[in-house]
Amino acid sequence: MMTSADADLMRVLADPLRLRIVNLLARETLCTTHLMEETGAKQTNLSNHLKVLREAGVVETEPCGRWTYYKLRPDVIETLAGQFAGLAATARGAADNKRACP
Repeated sequence: MMTSADADLMRVLADPLRLRIVNLLARETLCTTHLMEETGAKQTNLSNHLKVLREAGVVETEPCGRWTYYKLRPDVIETLAGQFAGLAATARGAADNKRACP
């Protein structure tokens, strides 16, 4: 069953720039400078989106000298994907269930 926490995570991932960041981080660990180059976003805007992703538990940080690298947490994405897979399985199993109208 999907929870309100799942809904919160979906809202976080629904933003186009945050989704782009997640897609980039799925391929490699990147710092803010790399993400600015890849997305064309301004540093302050990018930092705000990264903060949202961090607070939602989607990414984690890794300090490296004066840089901060961002890494995707695949377990969070897998959990959400599992929730959707469960929802699809429930819908398949209930395809013939129809409640009678009063």
